[in-house]
Amino acid sequence: MNAVFSICGLLAVLFVVVITVYLLFAGLPAIKEIGLVEFITGKEWASTADEPKYGILPFIMTSVYGTFGAMLIGVPIGLLTATFSAKFAPKRIGSCLRSAVDLLAGIPSVVYGLIGMIVLVPFVREVFGLPDGANLFSAIIVLAVMILPSIINVSETALRAVPKEYEEASLALGATKTETVFKVTLPAAKSGIAAAAVLGVGRAVGEAMAVMMVSGNVANMPGIFKSVRFLTTAIASEMSYSSGLQRKALFSIALILFVFILIINLVLNLVLKREKNNEK
Repeated sequence: MNAVFSICGLLAVLFVVVITVYLLFAGLPAIKEIGLVEFITGKEWASTADEPKYGILPFIMTSVYGTFGAMLIGVPIGLLTATFSAKFAPKRIGSCLRSAVDLLAGIPSVVYGLIGMIVLVPFVREVFGLPDGANLFSAIIVLAVMILPSIINVSETALRAVPKEYEEASLALGATKTETVFKVTLPAAKSGIAAAAVLGVGRAVGEAMAVMMVSGNVANMPGIFKSVRFLTTAIASEMSYSSGLQRKALFSIALILFVFILIINLVLNLVLKREKNNEK
């Protein structure tokens, strides 16, 4: 049985290695040909022009702003929902809430995008008096909703894993239930909550179809009410007809996206390890 577990673990590591090596071999040639600085800091993407330009700074900044905005909205809502479900909700309401969250997690990305395109985009256009409601703001709202299931489920699991003795001691000292949850339980579960945030970041950064349908998919420098294009949507929108240097550049974008997610995970893991060491 141990051999089966070992093989499964090795396969998981092998998949990561294969993907990493493939992205390096597929993505580096275009970066060498275009130039790393020009590729990353260039503000114009015109891959099909007579004189093509391959600057992906608008895509990078849009992905950063979109992810940050989605986390700014999704993390507080998700954390408070998880807290209510784990510590305050009556049993029947908590069960219904968890079922709703699980259903939310199972909805395909294209459905989120379709609802956003039909409902959210016209709503944003009318409310803010814009010529087009497909913009960064709409993409942030859709992403915030999409990351909620991951944040809620992982945060709730972390909150339920906190030893009951912590809460009982706090209550015995005269703290109210609300004070106990927010001053004892939540701090004790911060590692699990941080893991939920990491999953949310990965979900937001890697999403393509839904944001393509509500963001406008135009290579502009990001603005809250401007039509924009994310790193993922840049790949998805042009890969089907790309060739030559354009195709290589799209693989380079995939490599940049891979490195971007890797850096986020490494930084958050280092922060968590440092906090654990400080606690010891």
